[in-house]
Amino acid sequence: MLFRDKHPVPGHVMITGASSGLGAALAEYYAERGSHLSLSGRSKARLDGVAQSCRNKGADVRATPLDICSREDCEDWVRQADDWKPLELMIANAGISAGTGNGGETEEQTHQILETNCRGLVNSVMPALERMKSRGKGQIALMSSLAAFRGFPGAPAYCGSKAMVRIWGEALRGELAPQGLAVNVICPGYVRTPMTDVNDFPMPFLMSAEKAAGIIARGLAGNRARIAFPFPTYFAAWMLGVLPVGLTDSLLARLPRKA
Repeated sequence: MLFRDKHPVPGHVMITGASSGLGAALAEYYAERGSHLSLSGRSKARLDGVAQSCRNKGADVRATPLDICSREDCEDWVRQADDWKPLELMIANAGISAGTGNGGETEEQTHQILETNCRGLVNSVMPALERMKSRGKGQIALMSSLAAFRGFPGAPAYCGSKAMVRIWGEALRGELAPQGLAVNVICPGYVRTPMTDVNDFPMPFLMSAEKAAGIIARGLAGNRARIAFPFPTYFAAWMLGVLPVGLTDSLLARLPRKA
């Protein structure tokens, strides 16, 4: 166990979707001398770049191009990583969104989003959970979103997938705590990543991926059940979720959509 800013840093961290954006920023955050990182992503070239940057900081890194929609590939990746060094923290970060303008998400986009954000996340998490259960310790972090608190007309599949991640993670936390495992749900607002770079509308309280990674890491170190930020956007999303749907439909219908 390493330490940073007076809080412990896991010795072996596994991150999906680490080739860019928030996943890459988290990998950079945990990269330091003595740390072990198992990183996966869809783009080998980008993933290799992130891995080398982490190695330059002294981390021991294994980078694996991975399609998380393949259950067998995920099982093999987790097994090999855990055999290398027992996993302490697994961050299931990989996910996709889609263009939602001109009529909303297409049928094909809907299938891809749900397949990746739901089934793909489960594919990567379950093998890690089984390994951690056998040792009676470990931590799983699931990347949800503030979009998980209310379905937005422009992105029904994306909001639905992130709602599944949030609810599943919060239920898992209670189920696995008696077994010595920690589960944390991460609900970021707007973070500057390739996913948000295509947005041509105002994004309130937009923050850098590096700043978001620091907030997430500190929340994980404190074993916070729900790491939701920034607070103003979180409060607004929470309020939209608790208000009657009939009162918010007309408001949400006027929100801008991705091109």
